[in-house]
Amino acid sequence: MATTPRAPRTPPESRLDDIAKRIIELLQVDGRQSYAAIAKDVGLSEAAVRQRVQRLLDSGVMQIVAVTDPLQVGFRRQAMIGVRVTGDLLAVGDALTGMPEVAYVVTTAGSFDLLAEVVCESDDHLLELLTSRIRSIPGVATTETFVYLRLNKQHYNWGTR
Repeated sequence: MATTPRAPRTPPESRLDDIAKRIIELLQVDGRQSYAAIAKDVGLSEAAVRQRVQRLLDSGVMQIVAVTDPLQVGFRRQAMIGVRVTGDLLAVGDALTGMPEVAYVVTTAGSFDLLAEVVCESDDHLLELLTSRIRSIPGVATTETFVYLRLNKQHYNWGTR
């Protein structure tokens, strides 16, 4: 059976003006910041800021989310899993993306085809995820798991450069 080639998943280039960039930077520092406070900083009305934020959200340029410390909410094991693939790389990436434990998936040009960050409740949960689900995906040739011993830095305030 022939497969249809997939279009590349490259996001469209987004042209952000200086005000949009500043709004994003302010929300990266404090996602709960009021529209009034942002408006004062960027020199627009509160309504204009609300509209701009909504456009940024609707276009997928940004998300506003609550970031938790996995340990404090019951997830005792985090790991990065390197995956080598034979066959359809995109299908394996899609399968990983669909797993609730997988927080992050990237296609790489290094020694692994894909990297997947996972958040699990325990070592047993990680073992089950690896052996029963990830390694059983058609096209997964090998995996290598890097268990996190300590999370040294996790910040999302890198701005818009």
